[in-house]
Amino acid sequence: MRSFNGKNILVISLLTVFFLLSGFSSTGSKAPEYKLRRIVIDAGHGGKDPGALGTFSKEKDIALAVALQVGKYVQEYLPEVEVIYTRKSDVFLELKERSNIANRNKADLFISIHCNAAGNKGVYGTETFVMGTKNFEANFEIVKRENAVITLEDNYEENYEGFDPTSPESYMMFNLTHKAFLSNSISLASKIENDFSTRVNRSSRGVKQAPFYVLWTTSMPSVLIELGFLSNINEERYLNSKDGQVYLASAIYRSIKAYKEELEDL
Repeated sequence: MRSFNGKNILVISLLTVFFLLSGFSSTGSKAPEYKLRRIVIDAGHGGKDPGALGTFSKEKDIALAVALQVGKYVQEYLPEVEVIYTRKSDVFLELKERSNIANRNKADLFISIHCNAAGNKGVYGTETFVMGTKNFEANFEIVKRENAVITLEDNYEENYEGFDPTSPESYMMFNLTHKAFLSNSISLASKIENDFSTRVNRSSRGVKQAPFYVLWTTSMPSVLIELGFLSNINEERYLNSKDGQVYLASAIYRSIKAYKEELEDL
């Protein structure tokens, strides 16, 4: 067996540094680059599915307005990032198709935009969800409502293989295959909630985990944003105002930009 002296080790170390700095792996191939090249922005609900209802507005309309505004900011200020929308108008889209769009296009990020509602009209604030089952029972009502859109689809029992969005037992199938993306998803979600709170002066209810179907079936870091509660009249007015939509969209855009910079600095 050949022995190595100090000089040999020094040469090997210098070569290793050279390969790392030049971007090549030990196999001679180019080392992987972490880039945010393509994002899918999903405006929740649409068409015959209005989503949550306020006293004078519908979730589907607010979600679409904010989604389009976020995409506009990304296209204007991050032109190297391709933006794909799941919908750009008031059309109904199957829940499964939303994640399919992201998967087919090999997106690097999936952002689904929604509004919330609660029986208690005093509840207000933003929430951003990542895929997971932590505190499932506490979040079950919102999970059930957002996933229940599949019941509006033809042959949903067959298409979703017997999944019942109203049955807690059905969620046992939601294994944590998203562990590979959980860290990045939480990173983006945290940035969004922090920006909502510190830059837009909204009340943040924090980052949460829940088994939303669109988060479970996307194969990339994914978040679902609840912009506020339409059941709260003050928040409903804010969510329907032009300024409110611009401020919320700008916060989401800034968070995407910060996430991109963090990712590409790795």
